[in-house]
Amino acid sequence: MKAITNTNFKFPLQKSLYHGKVRDVYNINDEYLVMVVTDRISAFDVVLPKGIPYKGKVLNQLAVKFLKATEDIVPNWMLDSPDPNVTIGHFCKPFKVEMVIRGYLTGHAWRTYKSGKRVICGVEMPEGMIENQKFPTPIITPSTKADFGHDEDISKNEIIKQGIVSESDYHNLENFTRAIYQRGSEIADEHGLILVDTKYEFGKKDGEIYLIDEIHTPDSSRYFYKEGYEQRQSNGENQKQLSKEFVREWLMENGFQGKKNQEIPKMDKNLIHLISNRYIELYEKVSGLKFEKNNSESAIERIEENVLKFLNKSKL
Repeated sequence: MKAITNTNFKFPLQKSLYHGKVRDVYNINDEYLVMVVTDRISAFDVVLPKGIPYKGKVLNQLAVKFLKATEDIVPNWMLDSPDPNVTIGHFCKPFKVEMVIRGYLTGHAWRTYKSGKRVICGVEMPEGMIENQKFPTPIITPSTKADFGHDEDISKNEIIKQGIVSESDYHNLENFTRAIYQRGSEIADEHGLILVDTKYEFGKKDGEIYLIDEIHTPDSSRYFYKEGYEQRQSNGENQKQLSKEFVREWLMENGFQGKKNQEIPKMDKNLIHLISNRYIELYEKVSGLKFEKNNSESAIERIEENVLKFLNKSKL
């Protein structure tokens, strides 16, 4: 059960390879992107030293499911998923913002609120809210997309003012974000979950906006269990959630928040096993399907073989 922490393939007509925090992205002749979802895990915009077995497969298969479930709302970049850890799709020029949408006051928004601030990314938050409470209307809190280091909060006005995204494009991004979040919330509800907050990335190809990257996975999204939510709120208890927030909380408890001169705490086998099981649990809960573990020892060879089959079939 060896984690996939790095790939370095040489595919036909490959122009570049970008190692993201979790994904290895191969540019094939400015026509396709081959996105290999590794088992790397990041928190506070830092890649942790140990990989999480099966995490990449969970993320990729959930993303494929949700991309298919929202393709009637906005076109997406995906063409095929020839391997459990791989999605191949259109090469798009990404917008330099992430569209974060929050239905509930939790995580970063709660930490901001708790500090006494009532404005995040230019959006006002109501007075008198408590942690994990539902917003009257979901709020969009965009962030700049950083190639390295931390993504930064930014307001809609600043995005338009700085020319990061045009006003007309941003209007469309907001509308798509709300519609996709609504669809994701409906699907989560069917499986006894609440889609708390999430983020989307978009790009352009031939003048058309595409939804890119992944959506509604535990890396980009936070889920609460619907059963018992109201009672836990009334009792002032923590919500039972399926996300990687517990990884962030473990890091904070051990003195790490991604700040300068802070050391990443040691990740033992028990913690890695726990995180892996959390990801598998979320997959099964959201998809309603039993997760099938595969032989991770030969995963690299399998991925390369499956991608080459697709590329040969596509006759680049």
